Amino acid sequence: MITKSEFPILEYDDAKTAKLNPSSFQPGKFDTDRMVITFFPEVMKKLIEGGKISLEREIPGENPVEIYRFDDDSGVLITLGQVGCPACAGNLDLFHEMGIHKVMFCGGGGVLDRSIEVGQLLLVEGAIRDEGFSYHYLPPARVVYTEKDTTDRIASYLDERNVSYIRGLTWTTDAIFRETADRIELRKAEGGRIVEMEQAGCIAVARFRGFAYGALIYGGDDLSGEEWSGRGWRSREGIRYDLVQLCRKLVNEL
Repeated sequence: MITKSEFPILEYDDAKTAKLNPSSFQPGKFDTDRMVITFFPEVMKKLIEGGKISLEREIPGENPVEIYRFDDDSGVLITLGQVGCPACAGNLDLFHEMGIHKVMFCGGGGVLDRSIEVGQLLLVEGAIRDEGFSYHYLPPARVVYTEKDTTDRIASYLDERNVSYIRGLTWTTDAIFRETADRIELRKAEGGRIVEMEQAGCIAVARFRGFAYGALIYGGDDLSGEEWSGRGWRSREGIRYDLVQLCRKLVNEL
């Protein structure tokens, strides 16, 4: 049933099926239920060139998606995420239809607090919904939260291995060029630690479909000062490679 509102984006429909569903594509099933989604293309290239992963399947389309499998019989798939909720979270919904029920996401984001150093890991507890995609999967709310049991399992794994991290919210936005000073201050006041473009949508899909989802995002560029600072975050190859390997292990714990 759809709930009417003055604004179209707030008109949530709780129907479980739509005119077009992931099953409409008849995508076929994977023989495993675990996947890592990463935003680090250079790590994917290194894994391919090192013979660590092999192409499992390509999903055709205007923006083809390549899915790889780790070559050590771990049963973990890995794919390169696409930017923004419609692409990344939309694909996640399709992956779930293909049999994926455990997902770890790893990427980077802009820090809203300069005390978060480059490479500091944020265990995502939820996302401030400053985008449009998530409102088609869940009723309107300011924040969408991850499933607590899943997030706590990730935290326990990190604690047991003395991996440094912080917990908190991200701010998910569609508009990279509209991160204004006042909006940044407001999101900080709401508890946002890092800004990115996918988490609200991915969390919403996982909550709507009912599967395990966790995300680790490392601190990248800095939006907390008078001027934007890149901080060389895209060149931190060691951090990015290690984060993928960490998520590969974590997804088996979900």
